[in-house]
Amino acid sequence: MTRGADDPASRLDAAAWYRSLDAELRSRGLSPHEAERATADTRAEAEAAGLDPTTMFGPAVLYARELASALRDGVAPLHEPRDGAPGFHEPSGPSTPPDPRPVVLRLTDVGARRGRRPVLGGVSLTVRRGEVVAVVGANGAGKSTLLQVCAGLLRASSGTVERTARFGYAPQLDALAPLLTVDEHLRLFGAVSGAGGARSISTGHRLLSRLGWTPEGSRTAGALSGGTQQKLNVALAQLDSPDLLLLDEPYQGFDALAYEDLWALISAWRDSGAGVLLVTHLLRDIDLVDRVVELPAPERASKEAA
Repeated sequence: MTRGADDPASRLDAAAWYRSLDAELRSRGLSPHEAERATADTRAEAEAAGLDPTTMFGPAVLYARELASALRDGVAPLHEPRDGAPGFHEPSGPSTPPDPRPVVLRLTDVGARRGRRPVLGGVSLTVRRGEVVAVVGANGAGKSTLLQVCAGLLRASSGTVERTARFGYAPQLDALAPLLTVDEHLRLFGAVSGAGGARSISTGHRLLSRLGWTPEGSRTAGALSGGTQQKLNVALAQLDSPDLLLLDEPYQGFDALAYEDLWALISAWRDSGAGVLLVTHLLRDIDLVDRVVELPAPERASKEAA
C-alpha cells in the first residue's frame, strides 16, 4: 500500500530521507547551498504529488546518485513513482483530454550554442511512453544538436531538460570504436547497465538479426560497412530495453529492406511502452509517427536564441 505524505509515519520517514539525501548530495561534490536547494526542490515535488519521498523517488542514496549526475550534465531526471503511483503527466488544455501516459522526456524553452553561435532557440516538446515523435527541419536547424542536448552530451544554454534515467542514444555519425569487435561493443555497453556479457551478446545478436544482419561477433567495427555499423549503433541503443530511445537518422546506409526492418522494430518498441524521439528528413516517415516537431530554419533559430 502506498502511503501518502500526510501519514504520521511517512512524515517521520520523510524527514530522515531528506536528511540522507542532503548528506549524500554533499558527499558527491555538491556545495551545501546546492544540496539544500536540490533537497528543497525534491521535497516540494513529492509534497505536490502527495507522496512520501521513498514512494516517489526510491532509496535516498540511489536517488542522490542520479540527481547529482543529472545536475552535472544539465539534465534533470523525470520520476516515475514506485508501487503504481502516478508518474509525471503533461497538463492538458481546457479542451484537450489528459493523456494518461507518463512523460519520459520534456524540454521547456531549450536553447543551445556552439561557442558563441546559437544553434537552437526556444524548443519545447514532450515524449511519452508508447509514442514516436519525429523531429524535422532544414539542414542546420539543429536536429542533431537537439538530440545531443537530450542525451546530456551538450549542455542547454537556456531552458530545462527533464529525462528518464533509462535511455538509449543512436547518433547519426559513427560512434563505434573501430578496433573493438561487435561482441566487445555489446559486452561493454551491457556492462554499463549491469548486464552480463553472455546476456548482452545474446540480446544484441537478436536485435541485429531483426535488422536483417546475422552478426559476426568477432569482426571489428572498422571492418563493417557504414550501414552495418549503423545497425550496430541502433542495437546498442536498445540493448537495455530503455524507456526512451533517441535516434538520429538511424537508417543511414540502410537499404529498403533494412529500412522496413527498422520501422518494424520502432513499432515494437512503441507497443512495448517505450518513447521514441526520431530525427528524420524522409517525408515517408511522417505517416509512421504519432507527432511531428518542426525546428525553425537556421536564420530564425539564431534570432530566437539571441
